[in-house]
Amino acid sequence: MNSLIQCIYSSVATPGFEEHQIPGLLERARAANAALDVTGMLLYIEGSFFQILEGDPDVVDAVFLKIKADPRHSRVTTIVREPIFERSFGEWTMGFAVVGRKEACELIGENDFFASASCVAEMTAGRAKKLLSAFRMGRWRTEYTGRHPIRGRVA
Repeated sequence: MNSLIQCIYSSVATPGFEEHQIPGLLERARAANAALDVTGMLLYIEGSFFQILEGDPDVVDAVFLKIKADPRHSRVTTIVREPIFERSFGEWTMGFAVVGRKEACELIGENDFFASASCVAEMTAGRAKKLLSAFRMGRWRTEYTGRHPIRGRVA
């Protein structure tokens, strides 16, 4: 069995980043992830990013280092980096959704967690996994999945 890791992080978009830039960012990320056999998803929550990357540890770590160096992000914070037995988002090169703060609160079952602008940067591993589970099983399951071929399968 190949070793896999899951890296969950959050960051804040820098002032020059605009939401309309996301489709281009996703297209490039999905193509790169397909070539590297990296899977995952990205949430954009009112100026903050919340992302999970899954794959070979060396590859995921290299992708994450590029993300940390990207000038469109600030306050890049690792929430979880751990070994996994199987991928949670194995069929997605990069699932995606824009989520409002109110909806994000409903997803994790906390009324005011997303009330502040810094909430995503302060997310705990438990909240992060709850949000990921809601995303994986929720209405996005068939939307915005970023399907690209990954080594013989569509992801």
